[in-house]
Amino acid sequence: MPRMSRGVRAVRGATTIDGDTREEMEGKVVELLELMLERNDCSGDDIISALFTATGDLDQHFPAAAARTFLPADVPVMCARELAIEGSLERCVRIMMHLESDRTRSEIQHVYRGGALVLRPDLIGSAIDAGEEGRL
Repeated sequence: MPRMSRGVRAVRGATTIDGDTREEMEGKVVELLELMLERNDCSGDDIISALFTATGDLDQHFPAAAARTFLPADVPVMCARELAIEGSLERCVRIMMHLESDRTRSEIQHVYRGGALVLRPDLIGSAIDAGEEGRL
């Protein structure tokens, strides 16, 4: 398939938080953002915007505020509450990051970690770190 010119792409990521603390949120969000950029050969300068959601049981820190410790200051970020659906994954943070990339949409690698591996098993091509991380 021929390479597309640089375009806007969406990269998805999700992770679970073991403890509802500011430190845990910052650590897990930054780790996930780093992997999302690394796996897609991008840097902070490529990011257009990022949307974060968190489940209702995470109420000690905003995921977007945690991301501010890592992202360039001029990247727009927004938080939202995940829908409270019975049986849904608990203590979960999801990210949809828009960025500029030379990759085609099918070449984008989405990153799921921890308990979030169950969210999209159809997208996870391989599991790494003894089931702790998945990616496309």
